Amino acid sequence: MEKIYYLAQGNEVELFEASASMDLPILIKGPTGCGKTRFIEYMGEKLNRKVYTVVCHDDLSASDLIGRHLIDENGTFWQDGPLTKAVRDGGICYLDEIIEARKDTTVVLHSLADYRRVLPIDRTGEVIEAHPDFMLVVSYNPGYQNVLKGMKPSTKQRFISLEFNYPKSDVERDIIIKESGVDEDIAVKLVSIANEIRNLTDTDIQEAVSTRLLVYCAKLIVKGFNPYEACIHTIVQSLSDEDDVLEVLEKLVRLYFINSKIT
Repeated sequence: MEKIYYLAQGNEVELFEASASMDLPILIKGPTGCGKTRFIEYMGEKLNRKVYTVVCHDDLSASDLIGRHLIDENGTFWQDGPLTKAVRDGGICYLDEIIEARKDTTVVLHSLADYRRVLPIDRTGEVIEAHPDFMLVVSYNPGYQNVLKGMKPSTKQRFISLEFNYPKSDVERDIIIKESGVDEDIAVKLVSIANEIRNLTDTDIQEAVSTRLLVYCAKLIVKGFNPYEACIHTIVQSLSDEDDVLEVLEKLVRLYFINSKIT
């Protein structure tokens, strides 16, 4: 199986390794598609720890993380949730977009995110001491944070914090080339398009171009798609539904791939 590719932007690998060695939890902040999940998967492989990824949402409850009693033909039995499995057996429990989860969900993390490193399970009466290889990692996108959905200071201050952003141009270029096999000239143009869109200030684009989208675009180009059309399907159409915004983005793409537009 091919190893997970990740290109470091700073000291995040060293900081993660140090935190893991000291049993410290980590909070990662950064926009959608900037590499947060890839980084966690890479570190799980590097540290030889299984990664339990949970994508948080409005309906995610504490029971979804901890576990619940189920019934089968033999009667009632307890089934561990992903958090409990990681605590019991060791591994990295990664809660993606933690602020999207219900408030009762974050409360259960407190005893795991400090010196106690225990998980009380009220329904079974257990108090599980965390496995030596257990690590808690959470993430969220500050761009979506508001008064109603924000991490309490009492929770946030239990974590070592890492801030992610979109890679620097040369790093992003290399990621695109590695992930897709596209040639350097195309990769440079895709990065330039992304940076111009990220710097737009007078449009209603809610989320900037992710590195993920650029990789998707490059893969389509390598597959034989026209570069202009590939950009339209992966970058332009993914960012907005507004006609005036789409027009601006299409004009921008044409500046870089003017000779490849299909008429």
